[in-house]
Amino acid sequence: MPELSFTPWPEAAADRYRALGYWRGETLGDMLRGSAERWPERSALVGRERRISYAELDRRVDRLASGLLSLGIEPGSYVILQLPNVPEFVEVCFALFRLGARPVFALPSHRFVELSAFAELTQAVAYITTGDGEGFDFVGLGQRLQARCPRLQHVLLASSLERLHAEGQLSSGPAASEVAFLQLSGGSTGIPKLIPRTHDDYLYSVRRSAEICGLSERSSYLCALPIAHNFPWSSPGVLGVLYSGGKVVLAPRASPEVAFPLIEHEHVDTTALVPPLVNLWLEAARTRREQLAPLQLLQVGGARLSRELAERVRPELGCALQQVYGMAEGLVCYTRSDDAAELVLGTQGRPMCTDDELRVVAEDGTEVPPGERGELWTRGPYTIRGYFRAPEANLRSFSADGFYRTGDVVRRRPTGHVEVVGRSNDLINRGGEKVSADELEEHLLSHPDVLQAVVVAVPDRLLGEQACAFVVPRHERVTAADLLGFLRGRELATYKVVDRVRLVSELPTTAIGKVSRAALRAALGAVLAPPANR
Repeated sequence: MPELSFTPWPEAAADRYRALGYWRGETLGDMLRGSAERWPERSALVGRERRISYAELDRRVDRLASGLLSLGIEPGSYVILQLPNVPEFVEVCFALFRLGARPVFALPSHRFVELSAFAELTQAVAYITTGDGEGFDFVGLGQRLQARCPRLQHVLLASSLERLHAEGQLSSGPAASEVAFLQLSGGSTGIPKLIPRTHDDYLYSVRRSAEICGLSERSSYLCALPIAHNFPWSSPGVLGVLYSGGKVVLAPRASPEVAFPLIEHEHVDTTALVPPLVNLWLEAARTRREQLAPLQLLQVGGARLSRELAERVRPELGCALQQVYGMAEGLVCYTRSDDAAELVLGTQGRPMCTDDELRVVAEDGTEVPPGERGELWTRGPYTIRGYFRAPEANLRSFSADGFYRTGDVVRRRPTGHVEVVGRSNDLINRGGEKVSADELEEHLLSHPDVLQAVVVAVPDRLLGEQACAFVVPRHERVTAADLLGFLRGRELATYKVVDRVRLVSELPTTAIGKVSRAALRAALGAVLAPPANR
């Protein structure tokens, strides 16, 4: 019986997806087992100066699952996982999959505000983190979480997981129709909503992505983006490579100084970046292009890639470009290797499944004519029908007939390719991380000396967008530095702290008295605009 916190697909739709072979009744744990049986001695993971074969990874997963079970982490329980790009992330995930427990994917940048919300919502029983926090006390954070959330029994460090390994007989495991894990939404609310992904729907996405991207046992993939993001995890990402028998190389950072030597040494042929990193790699390639010789395919997603950068990828990096557009809620679009250059450079791809249903609608929900702009709605065999324990958000985000309202404004080409042109709400896409303007405004307004606050997105060459706060203070003693320090003290995710604060005496308004965000963006753009004869 499905848990009440999970919105299942309608029975008729689920039956159809099974009949069409999208859902095969296989779990993620089964998938790794199959790869270990086919390619036992091949390298599966490379990271932290470790090289782990498929057979060893499979054994380690079983032993860790037994150890976690002995701690009282049972099937159906939730575990917050906050680890960087290290082999332990993969090992823990698959151990929990085998066990039937569900990881909750937190990002390394999340702090007490976000993590306590996840723990309370899921009633998580454990928090797995790193003892190597680059100056941040994650152990202390875990202890604070335990004080807030009594059900959180365990704070476990990646460095101590080896001690938990044990021999033991596991149960038959979860059903493929059950929730496998919870991802985080990049939507417009402050605390990310939790996205329930089942083994069935997610494995279809992984298999189809691997097929489109041409992965095989000879593939070598560099995971340079944070592994907990949907893009490097499954599009086709880490899971797609493990499904195909290839090698996953885990990079602690995506900087050229770290990534380029790994590409050269591990003969990496595929990797994925967000647009700001593409810009950095292009600059670095001017003097280090020889290290990129093995690279054949660069995927770019997470935010819209400018035409200027897209045109530079092949000539300057020496590899093919694939644009990827998707969301952790489901839908994934890819440009294909046989697409015309105009489609690869100017669109974000087309849906990967013939049963991905797309609507492009006006503000009143009616479909717009082909080629015109509108908000994208979608449903299909791997797009969720509702967030985890979020009835109010579900009413806003899903139509009565099950379409997910993405909030993205798009145009559809006659070929079916999607061109993303903007957002329908006030969401800031800062280097691929989504930041809610509403959330930041609420934090600023909690400052006793702030009278009004509005946060807007402004273009940024490196990050794509930055967050700028316009603040009307109660008195002249308030400074921008004061407000930035206040936000940092709120223990928000580090990427949410605004990039700029501008103190103003009043905010511009529209004809009906609402604050004019457009006027604020225009005013800031005029200040930041480069010289005309640059």
